[in-house]
Amino acid sequence: MAHSKKGKKPIQKKKPKAPRKAKKPVQKKAPVESKSAKMLEEVISEVAGKDVMALVRALRNKKNVSEFTLAEAVKREINATRNMLYRLYENNLVTFIRKKDKKKGWYIYYWTFNPNRVKEIYVNLRKKKLEKLYERLEREKTTQFYVCYAQEQAPDGTKKQGPVSMRLDFDQAMNFEFKCPETGQLLELEDNSDRIKQISDEIEQIKKELKEISVAS
Repeated sequence: MAHSKKGKKPIQKKKPKAPRKAKKPVQKKAPVESKSAKMLEEVISEVAGKDVMALVRALRNKKNVSEFTLAEAVKREINATRNMLYRLYENNLVTFIRKKDKKKGWYIYYWTFNPNRVKEIYVNLRKKKLEKLYERLEREKTTQFYVCYAQEQAPDGTKKQGPVSMRLDFDQAMNFEFKCPETGQLLELEDNSDRIKQISDEIEQIKKELKEISVAS
């Protein structure tokens, strides 16, 4: 009896591996300045002046720093340094103690920054700005404004309309017989809808910010 030969299984070819996709280089995000740092800079610039920021940086996270040490740190004369410190003191952003120098016989002032005061001042500043924005918004909504435009020269030598050069309310425009006091051209009634939207958006942004600060407190 003849034995049947076993059929050989067909050799399956291995599928070629798909080429690996090159990994995209990870883009590092630019360092974002913290909200607290922005808040600090805005407060100091508003109530004491931008020139005082260097002094505040030298004072932060330290206690009882000599005014002479601070003057050296910010590279200013001692009287100029004291002037900056007094501006901070007027807004309760620093406190001081004084000690008598046993050798020289005079008093030296030692200063400490008060970070807890920053948020309080910032909130007050934002509220004042909010009030002014509401006043501006009301005026924009209830007042007619008339404008004239600057004339700019195009590359081909012809004149074209430039940005607004004069903006007057109705009473002011009427006093000038609705003619631009600078150019004499006829004033145009302004469509201030974009300006109204811009002010409204800024109001909402500040309200949102104040709400976030209130929740975080």
